[in-house]
Amino acid sequence: MKNKANQSQGLLLFKLNHTQLFALGTLKIRELMPFTPLTKLPKSHPSIAGTATVRGKTIPVIDMAAAIGFKPLSQEELAKSYIVVTDCQRMVIGFIVRGIEKIIECNWRDIEPPSNNLGANAFLTGVTHVDDRIVQLLDVELLLSKIFPGDPATNKAIITDVQREQLKPLNILLVDDSKVARKQLSDALDLLNIPYQVTSDGRDALSLMEQAAQNQAAIDILVSDIEMPGLDGYELAFEVKNNPLTADAYIILHTSLSSEISVGQAKQVGANEALTKFDAKELIEAMLRGAQAPKE
Repeated sequence: MKNKANQSQGLLLFKLNHTQLFALGTLKIRELMPFTPLTKLPKSHPSIAGTATVRGKTIPVIDMAAAIGFKPLSQEELAKSYIVVTDCQRMVIGFIVRGIEKIIECNWRDIEPPSNNLGANAFLTGVTHVDDRIVQLLDVELLLSKIFPGDPATNKAIITDVQREQLKPLNILLVDDSKVARKQLSDALDLLNIPYQVTSDGRDALSLMEQAAQNQAAIDILVSDIEMPGLDGYELAFEVKNNPLTADAYIILHTSLSSEISVGQAKQVGANEALTKFDAKELIEAMLRGAQAPKE
């Protein structure tokens, strides 16, 4: 029996306008600091307010309100704002927020997918309630992809025909609640002509895996995000490994968090590997290890 990881995590609650409450997972956050004057960056994205020096390192600082489609903060509002310094997708980025409310503990099971009628919905990854107020979790991966669009040609894997044939017969399932992350994962396999299935929800993934196993088409490789509403990657891995129908799956958890804690927790719940997303080459190399790994 694998050890079940704690499914609660900290959420930083903050405001971008006068009414709505937003959140980021605290594992992404390095520190909070009062607003400091910024150095302007010529020809930068409109949402980049400038750069700041934090502990000797120069980082870009984004007006988060402007980035998700709200009115940018005025100079008067900026003077009263805060900078949330994050470590996400191997980048240290500062986000300006209007005001910080508090930090709470939240269980992933209490976070639901966003409904279509909520504001800034395109940038949301989940919704929960705190003190009868709606709290909207922001999809940082999507936000960063809009501000720092990468060249797909610079992030692709190259494999041999033999390696491709090792992966092609396998049943591969990709799980991520972020639209950007799902596209990155899908693009990596599409470029190599490797078939797969994809879902945005941990509960759906578990149900799909159980049904596939009953139909004699068990999932061989599961690639799942860690931070997901409802059933997160840790709990998904735990449930998969403790069900005889699905236990043979090779589990690769991936995360935008640059943290050794994530890797350690992944091992505790039975995952075979944990990667900091997103690097197509590392992902395919992990899948090839899964293709060669003996069944448990």
